[in-house]
Amino acid sequence: MRSSGVLQVESEILVPFFDVDMMEVVWHGHYVKYLEIARCALLDKIGHNYSHMRDAGFAWPIIDLQLRYIRGAKFGQTLIVRADLVEWENRLKIHYLISDAATGERLTRASSVQVAVEIASREMQLASPRVFVEAVERALT
Repeated sequence: MRSSGVLQVESEILVPFFDVDMMEVVWHGHYVKYLEIARCALLDKIGHNYSHMRDAGFAWPIIDLQLRYIRGAKFGQTLIVRADLVEWENRLKIHYLISDAATGERLTRASSVQVAVEIASREMQLASPRVFVEAVERALT
């Protein structure tokens, strides 16, 4: 089992009908959307969300995304998507756990890696911008 990150959030998602296939199982691509919901909540908790990132002059594209499906989610199921901040000084790495809200059963594990890219020059940064690191440090205190 992975260790917890330094900051965590949990987002609750009720699986809608339009996310499932004819077997009422969530189509695999929709899990990425669920991760994004939790990631946005985590960035809000840090106090430096995508709007702040853009206003500071940086885009943060995902450069790596890994998912491990354990059991499919179904229509009407309530999910808990946990996002854990595990790295932030040189890149933004987040671990995720999607579980059933009622039973706690683990359904999917995932991780994403994002890097800062200066919008004006389109150059990837070798370290996270100071404004982001400071936001994380404030959130940790």
